[in-house]
Amino acid sequence: MTVLVIELTPGPNMAYLAALTLGAGRRAGLAAVAGVALGLALIGVAAAAGLATLIAASPTIWAALRWAGGLYLLYLAWETWRGEAETSPADTASFQRSGAHYFTRGLITNILNPKAALFYVAIVPRFLPDTGPTLATGLGLTAISVAVATTIHLAIVLLAAKMHPLLSQPGRMERTRQLLAIGLAIIAIWFLLTTAGPSI
Repeated sequence: MTVLVIELTPGPNMAYLAALTLGAGRRAGLAAVAGVALGLALIGVAAAAGLATLIAASPTIWAALRWAGGLYLLYLAWETWRGEAETSPADTASFQRSGAHYFTRGLITNILNPKAALFYVAIVPRFLPDTGPTLATGLGLTAISVAVATTIHLAIVLLAAKMHPLLSQPGRMERTRQLLAIGLAIIAIWFLLTTAGPSI
């Protein structure tokens, strides 16, 4: 239930998946969901090994991760505004060629999200046994959280995909692309303002 509530809160992953699917269609969104899922799994494994705690305890590492994530979202917004092939509604022709790109972008968007690391530092330990954390329990909770998050992300992509045919009509392509770019830029700014420092 805790993971469900957290995942339903708007954040970089949710915003990117919705914007990408609205602009480039369902298959692009599904590829990005796979990348986000892998990113969550990697962060969970790193947290189980103690790396997430190190990140949350270091203002320098936290700030670097925070700014990298925010600037990456702004880069995606700028690319979308310019109408680059990978995020433009006009480019849905070759999933075989671009699927890896969408996957990689989903992965990077999630790895550069310090809130994901914070989740495993501040929330997950509350569900560990009193005898102390173990690698097995950490990995088990990671698997559960990734499964819940991926289910929600899939729902977002499928919902956005239903709107894609309408928004990608020739007369609406440019306007759709620009609105998505503005939305991503707003999310990037919100991300930077709300991740000034870890609170654990």
